[in-house]
Amino acid sequence: MIKTGIYGGSFNPIHVGHIALARQLLKKAGLDEIWFIVSPQNPLKKSSDLMDDNKRLELVEIALDGESGLKASNYEFHLPKPSYMLHTLQSLSKDFPNREFTLIIGADNWESFPKWYGYQEIIDHYSILIYPREGCKISVEKLPEKVSLIETELYNISSTEIRQRIKAGQSIKGMVPDMILDKVKEYWK
Repeated sequence: MIKTGIYGGSFNPIHVGHIALARQLLKKAGLDEIWFIVSPQNPLKKSSDLMDDNKRLELVEIALDGESGLKASNYEFHLPKPSYMLHTLQSLSKDFPNREFTLIIGADNWESFPKWYGYQEIIDHYSILIYPREGCKISVEKLPEKVSLIETELYNISSTEIRQRIKAGQSIKGMVPDMILDKVKEYWK
């Protein structure tokens, strides 16, 4: 079985923290690959704040080019909206029976996990890796059997901050990979 991490998100836009975190998780969790699943519509977020799906995917593809084990995916583009992770995981498992899928989420998402559609079914059928987030305390002793906290560096950077800086005419250099810097600014004008 190919151990594949599923890192879902809006990636609105992808930033250096996403990539650095995935590199760490790839090694620390013993995964073969991590798929960045670009979500066309997160049921817990307003879609009006989203850059065009294909532009977000394009930025992820460019940013991950040459990154060993990290892959961009438009898999959810072909699933019904909104994008429920349970449905994504079930569909992936059916389409790729030679892969063992593990969900990757931040501690903030774990805190709100009971709001996720089918959250208990995800816990029952899939491994979940949680990475730390500033201000979120996870009690490792209380985690279900297939859920684990992976200690990684904290990255104090957010896509929201990047969008706000662009709107304010401030620099985002160092926040996104250099190869997508100009496109990110162009797409958010």
